[in-house]
Amino acid sequence: MSRRDSKVAEVWGLAAAFVFTLGQANASTAITLSQAWERALQGNPSLLAGERNAGIAEGERRQAGVLPNPELSWEVEDTRSATRTTTVQISQPIELGGKRGARIELAERGIDSASIGQEQLRNELRAEVVAAFQGTLLATMRQTLAEQAQALSERGVAVVEARVKAGKASPLEVARARLQFDEVRLETARARDQRRNAMSQLLAVIGPQASADELELSGDAASLPALPGVTELLRRLDSAAPMRLAQIEIELQEAAIAVEKSRRIADLRVSLGSQYSREDRERVNLLGLSMPLPLFDRNQGNVLAASRRAEQARDLRNAAQLRLRSEVQQAHQQWRTAQGAIRSFEDGLLAAADQALESTTRGFQMGKFAFIDVLDAQRTLIDVRSRYLLALDEALAAWVRLERIYGDLSASTDGY
Repeated sequence: MSRRDSKVAEVWGLAAAFVFTLGQANASTAITLSQAWERALQGNPSLLAGERNAGIAEGERRQAGVLPNPELSWEVEDTRSATRTTTVQISQPIELGGKRGARIELAERGIDSASIGQEQLRNELRAEVVAAFQGTLLATMRQTLAEQAQALSERGVAVVEARVKAGKASPLEVARARLQFDEVRLETARARDQRRNAMSQLLAVIGPQASADELELSGDAASLPALPGVTELLRRLDSAAPMRLAQIEIELQEAAIAVEKSRRIADLRVSLGSQYSREDRERVNLLGLSMPLPLFDRNQGNVLAASRRAEQARDLRNAAQLRLRSEVQQAHQQWRTAQGAIRSFEDGLLAAADQALESTTRGFQMGKFAFIDVLDAQRTLIDVRSRYLLALDEALAAWVRLERIYGDLSASTDGY
């Protein structure tokens, strides 16, 4: 082999390697729902902001356990040097009434609240990922069905034009066919726009790690997880993040009551010092105790306010329980209704509508049916597919509502 042939072979080898690598890179951009969820967890601003709450709560816990600082004072009586009296004194406040322990308890409840709040943020992000990912799959299915409908309509135009040329159909039927084709073509363009918007929303949730043209989704919009029954969901409601967050808010406010009650007891201040008189040339040691007299301010207003906040937290928890129970029941009923509709479409309605259009089109070609029958069959198929997509959309909406409350409900579902 000549040097030139060797060089050409080397170039083609590099080109082949580049194409293979590019193909591998493109293949790697096809992601599943689980992979989209993992991407969303990486550097999501909302989650990062929520993690700051844990650090804030930890700092408050650390500060709650700090002892009060001592106070150093220096005093001079009579500025004349011969008769000057100098006093140096150090004072240490001593907290009474369990103030430090109450503050620590309140700060620890704050740490628990931050932890559950972060879990709730994860659940909300999870729901957004599910909605965006499955919504994109659904938009892709909608575009595919619209393109199929356009192909069917275009075929109908060709069939009727052939019959018109053969003198077996009226030119009016061509106008009807083209009108139907224009309507379907507009719907196809609308479906493509919806898919682009859905893909943009997905990229906004999981992060722009790939462009909309490069990213491919691995999944089926019609493949939905098996969710628990409504009885099981209601049984698990108290352990859901929103309910636990409402419960920890009660505990936090009760801890705040303990803090305010501890402040009714005045702190003791112990003082130690030394006083030196230049005139008498004597040094005197000083010892002092001081404590405010709680005659007027016994922190009664703050105790009352904290008690009312705790009662308010209980009311909010009860309201949250009623609201979430209702939402779970509604979402599960929406899920069951949508699933029933989906099964009806998949078990026969879609195939029947498709078969009806095929039979009607063949019958029109053979002169057994009028073209208006073909148009009716086309509209029926498009309507059945639209209602099928609507049922899938309703099921997705119910799934997302439950994910927002409970978090990942599809962990045991194959393919996810």
